[in-house]
Amino acid sequence: MKVSMRYCESYDYEKLRAALQQSIQSLGGFEPYISPGQKVLLKPNLLMKKSPEEATTTHPVFVQALASLLIEYGVSVVIGDSPGGPFTAGAMNSIYKSTGMEAAAAQSSATLNRNFGGYEAENPGGVIMKRLTLASMLKDVDAVICVAKLKTHGMMTYTGAAKNMFGIVPGIAKAEYHFNMPDYDVFADALLDICIAGNPVLSFIDGIVGMEGNGPASGTPINTGAVLASPSPYHLDMVACRLIGLAAADVPMLRRAVARGMVKEDMSDIQLVGDSYEAFGNRPYKVPATKGIMNITRFKIPEFVKNFITRHIQTRPDFDLKICNGCGACREACPAKIIEIKNGKATLDFKDCIRCYCCQELCPKKAITIYRPRFSRFMKL
Repeated sequence: MKVSMRYCESYDYEKLRAALQQSIQSLGGFEPYISPGQKVLLKPNLLMKKSPEEATTTHPVFVQALASLLIEYGVSVVIGDSPGGPFTAGAMNSIYKSTGMEAAAAQSSATLNRNFGGYEAENPGGVIMKRLTLASMLKDVDAVICVAKLKTHGMMTYTGAAKNMFGIVPGIAKAEYHFNMPDYDVFADALLDICIAGNPVLSFIDGIVGMEGNGPASGTPINTGAVLASPSPYHLDMVACRLIGLAAADVPMLRRAVARGMVKEDMSDIQLVGDSYEAFGNRPYKVPATKGIMNITRFKIPEFVKNFITRHIQTRPDFDLKICNGCGACREACPAKIIEIKNGKATLDFKDCIRCYCCQELCPKKAITIYRPRFSRFMKL
């Protein structure tokens, strides 16, 4: 499988457009994947209301440049995503504006998705999700192109192309999937199944400025200079993880992709084109504290054992009450519904926490980090 990796130092429009054009050409052009006259969904990562400079979302210049190349080729382009919060016109209008997607659409002659419905779909290619809820915007297009952001992730260690397709699940349905699948490997299988259902014909990763540490929303922007592309989101993620110092075994979703025969752990099934890893300086990303630790507290074990694990071994969300303003975003995002707002601050019952880190992911104030107990750090769990 071909994976293109090109160095691009900034979001300068002309330089980025050239890097994307080179990437597309090295994959055989658009012709093997889409045809003139078709309608294509560009599916960026629009996690939440953030400015492009915060590196939480796919950069609008990346989307604009790719959309312009597609329109020049002869397809019409819709830009759309279903982030972690409500999938409504009001919420999405705010996100489109703050992330720069409104401007990207206007400047490239693309349109923004205005269909906020959902539907039930069969997924015969899935392993555990043979039927799932999908966003109706998929029915409006002929093909999907994934446009992800290069980031570390509190629950899944890494988020890139395949996990970006979780955004084809509309609104609150995501919370239901999180709650019903607290085991990281099971949830990883679900994410792979969702990506199979979305079937992106091409996938791109915006790694010009990525995010390390407390991702996917509260980490630190890091200049990487990478534009990555492939017909396969899974092989693309293998290369992206190698670029930032992660092995497939470190990432639950790639670990499961290897087990399912979707990719090879030694990457012998990948033909890398473009620039070498050395062109990017071999700078590994700092990863979240979890390192993909499974939520072992879901098992039926004695309460005193569960309490010991919770206090001394299991990672958990850590609320900085000096920063928390009691907005309630974490409470709304929590699939387990165990967060309350008391006296203007968030409180959490840790023993019932499923460690999905949706609260940390969607906190607009970056008041939530991931705490890893000292015993866990000492034992390298």
